[in-house]
Amino acid sequence: MTVAAVLTAAGSGSRLGHVLPKALVPVAGAPLVAHAARALLDARAADGAHVTALVVTAPAEHLAAVADALAHLAPADVPVTVVPGGATRQASVAAGLAALPADVDVVLVHDAARAFAPPELVARVVDAVRAGHDAVVPGLAVVDTVKRVASWDATGGPVLDTPPRDVLRAVQTPQGFARDVLLRAHAAGAGRAGDERTAASDDAGLVEADGGRVWVVPGDERAAKITTVRDVVLAEALHAAPVPGGAP
Repeated sequence: MTVAAVLTAAGSGSRLGHVLPKALVPVAGAPLVAHAARALLDARAADGAHVTALVVTAPAEHLAAVADALAHLAPADVPVTVVPGGATRQASVAAGLAALPADVDVVLVHDAARAFAPPELVARVVDAVRAGHDAVVPGLAVVDTVKRVASWDATGGPVLDTPPRDVLRAVQTPQGFARDVLLRAHAAGAGRAGDERTAASDDAGLVEADGGRVWVVPGDERAAKITTVRDVVLAEALHAAPVPGGAP
């Protein structure tokens, strides 16, 4: 099986208080997109399989800057393609999928905002797909009590129920898929992609909506999403002192 990756890097950096898009914000000595790409490219599955092509979605006005940030990261035989992202994450992933080489069997979808996901997490996802799972996500046990609410506004909302924490997982990226399964799910959900209110927040959700089964592997604390300045501080601390992989 040939492995390729779509790296979504089209988000803004406004919540980080930065004029640059999030992917180009420097953290721990390099842009977030470079950290994320390096983890994908460094990962090796149990049998040695690795990413053989990388497609990055970026803001249309920053394609050259993102390409420059990725220059010289990949081996000469691993093509890196930067394409414009869409109006939503779902649309951006679809644009990345359209640019993949034809011979790819396994597709990883990763968010540049989870820049410090370690290579061993990437490998764990690839191994699970290659073991026969059509859709694989990494997840961490939920430590907070979670309430499901009927509605929500500025004043709050009524609680419907309290799901037991032992059946909940906080899902991360990279997520891995058999290519045909992911393409079929995106085609089935294409009508949702243009509006943030309806677009899927992750690709596994599209597979679920298309009737597919999703497998969860242990996540990793280092794959936390970087959204705010506080997240940057935490990510840099974890990067400086890596922690063991997360609990299943």
